[in-house]
Amino acid sequence: MVEQISPRTLYDWLDARKFALVDTRPAESYDAWHVPGAANFPFGPDESFDEERLATFRRLADGTRPVVTVCAKGVTSLRLAEQLEATGDYDDVYAVDDGMRGWSQVYEAVPVEAADGLELLQVQRVAKGCLGYVVGCRETGTAAVVDATRHVSEFEDAADAAGLEIAHVLDTHVHADHVSGGRQLAERLDVPYYLGARAEERDVAYDYEPLARNEVLDVGNVALKALYTPGHTTEAVSYLVDGDAVLTGDTVFVDSTGRTELEFGAEGARTGARLQYDSIHGTLLSEPDSVTVLPGHATVLDSGEWKHATPGDPVSTTIGRLRTSLDVLELDEEAFVDYVRSHLPEKPPNYEAILAVNRGVLDLGSDAEATELELGPNRCSAS
Repeated sequence: MVEQISPRTLYDWLDARKFALVDTRPAESYDAWHVPGAANFPFGPDESFDEERLATFRRLADGTRPVVTVCAKGVTSLRLAEQLEATGDYDDVYAVDDGMRGWSQVYEAVPVEAADGLELLQVQRVAKGCLGYVVGCRETGTAAVVDATRHVSEFEDAADAAGLEIAHVLDTHVHADHVSGGRQLAERLDVPYYLGARAEERDVAYDYEPLARNEVLDVGNVALKALYTPGHTTEAVSYLVDGDAVLTGDTVFVDSTGRTELEFGAEGARTGARLQYDSIHGTLLSEPDSVTVLPGHATVLDSGEWKHATPGDPVSTTIGRLRTSLDVLELDEEAFVDYVRSHLPEKPPNYEAILAVNRGVLDLGSDAEATELELGPNRCSAS
């Protein structure tokens, strides 16, 4: 009987075991997004093996054992695995339970080196490259969560494991690539939820605590300072953590800057890019070179691999390294604006609906609907 493994087990196996990973989805779905190292063998729900198809599969797997199959939701891949086992040629076949839907919900909580007394955890959503944070004061055991995704238990578990109690929940901006879990987490824990004060310009339809420019939120003995960094969105803020690290959201990443047209539109992208230039050069790069930069996303390639980062390791740089190694930051303002405007990747799928959810003007009927809405990697950078 074919054994089903969890997406988390698949993630653990990627570095620990040698196996053939086979994705049964149609080629266009596979090309858009897949697990690193997967090969594509399209296989329909009513399809069966004949000698020709089996020979094709054998060439694809190239004798590698065991074989792990994955599809969208775990149905077709299980059928393929069962048929492989029935051939008698494969007795070590596994199918990934819940498929790519489950893969999109694999997380890793990664400690970030920080000053004495400061606890910093980067909560990585591996498939999408979304990065959220638990910021804690070790002396008081108090924590804030920044940019929580909708699987809020991952952030609660990370805080609990570090001996921290969440007292504040914040978002850097109204997200367009994933459903935020910020309000849900704040309501669940009955703690305040914060956005930058300019969020009123985004017509959000819920209550939040507005943070003024340079306002400081005390997280125990740790100071969380709201730096206005508009450009990606009107209300975007970055959070300076005790002068030791800065959580930059989608303003700047380790390898790029944020795109500027999702809110402002194609024509307004130049306006957003000018704001972005000022936010980066006038605000973020004015911080000391030693400050650690912790972005809101890692860049995920269509292959499923991370660019310039590795899941399980902190995604970070410093102000000094940004200043000297990110070529786009060496451009003058006009050249920067032209670059950002001309390097817009494909828009995130369903981003209008995701924005509506995160603004509080659209309710999702089910967790399954949210999963379908945000499938795929993030596309927040100007690449």
